[in-house]
Amino acid sequence: MEGFNTFEKQDKVLMGMSGGVDSSVAVRILQEQGFSVQGAVIRFSPAHNAAVDAAKASAETLQIPLHVIDAEQAFEQHVILPFCENYCAGRTPNPCIMCNPLVKFQLLAEKAAELGCKFIATGHYARVEVDENGTSRIAVPESAARDQSYMLYRLPQEILSKLVLPLGEFEKDDIREMARELHLACADAPDSMEICFIPDGDYSSYIRARGFTPKTGRFIGPQGEDLGAHAGVDHYTVGQRKGLGIAAGRPLFVKAILENGDIQLAETGQEYSSRIRLNDLVTPDALPLPAGEYLVKIRSAAKPAPCVYNGNGEIDFPEPVRAPAPGQSAVLYRDGLVCGGGIIAETE
Repeated sequence: MEGFNTFEKQDKVLMGMSGGVDSSVAVRILQEQGFSVQGAVIRFSPAHNAAVDAAKASAETLQIPLHVIDAEQAFEQHVILPFCENYCAGRTPNPCIMCNPLVKFQLLAEKAAELGCKFIATGHYARVEVDENGTSRIAVPESAARDQSYMLYRLPQEILSKLVLPLGEFEKDDIREMARELHLACADAPDSMEICFIPDGDYSSYIRARGFTPKTGRFIGPQGEDLGAHAGVDHYTVGQRKGLGIAAGRPLFVKAILENGDIQLAETGQEYSSRIRLNDLVTPDALPLPAGEYLVKIRSAAKPAPCVYNGNGEIDFPEPVRAPAPGQSAVLYRDGLVCGGGIIAETE
C-alpha cells in the first residue's frame, strides 16, 4: 500500500483473520512494517466454527491477541436472508459483496475503535490509494490473478480511510512460502471456493431447508417453444449451460430468468449483452459517478471490459459481454482505481 512509510511506528492495527494463509501471513507483514497487530475473527454462522478455531491456532503461532466477534444475528439479517430471497426471485446475488460493508468491515471498525486501534486490515488482494482529492479508493493489486478489488467496491469512505491491505504487492506463491517459513498450519491449506455459509455448495438445499419456496416455471426455447418444467429458479443462473436436464438436440444456455418464473433459453452466440442497467450505485466518495469511459467487471473473475457509463445507471459496451447476470455487481475502474459500481438490474 502506498504511504506505509507515513504511518507512525507501532500504530495499532486490527487484522481480520479467517484462519487462512492470507490473513495469517498479513499479520507478519504488518509486524515487519512496524505495526502493533491484534487479530479479530468473526463468527458469522455455525459453519464458521472451524474458521474460528483455525484463526486461534494462527494467532497462537504468531503470538498476537485474538478477539472473537459474534455476528450471527447481523449476518442472518444482512446476508443470509437477502441471499435466499434473491435466489428465489431468480437473481444471482454475491453475498460477500453485501457482507463486507454491512457486517464484516463494520464490526472490525467497531472493535478497532473499542481497542484503540487506528487501522483495520484484511488479507484481501487489493490496495488502497488516496487520490488527488484526498479520497481513499480501492486499487487493483500487483497480482491480476488474485485481484479481489471487485469484492470491496461497496466499502464507504469511513472504512477505506482506516483500511490497510498488506497483500496488494504480493503473489499467492510468495504468501504460501512465507507461511511455510512461519510454520503456520494453514500454509498449504486449499483456497475456499464456495460461499462460506454453504460449504458444500448446495445452494438449493440450503435455501429450501430454511423454508423458502423458489419460483417454478417452464423452460422457454429460443423460438418461444415450451421445453418442459424446470426444477425451480434456485437451480439456475444466467449463462448456465450444464445441468439443465433437457434434451433439445443442440447446446442451450440460460439467457434470462423471467419474472413469472419461466427460464428463457438461447443458443450459443446469443448470450452476449450490449447494455446493462444498474441499481443501488455507490462510489468511494459518495458523489454521483460521472458519465464517461471506464473499464468494468461484471463478475469477480471476469476480465475488465471497456464501457461507457451514461451517468444515469446505464452501461453500454462497444463489444458485447457474455452473460451479465441480474443480482451480480458491475464495478467500474479507471487507471486501476475503483470508481464505483452497482447491482445489475436488467440486461439488453
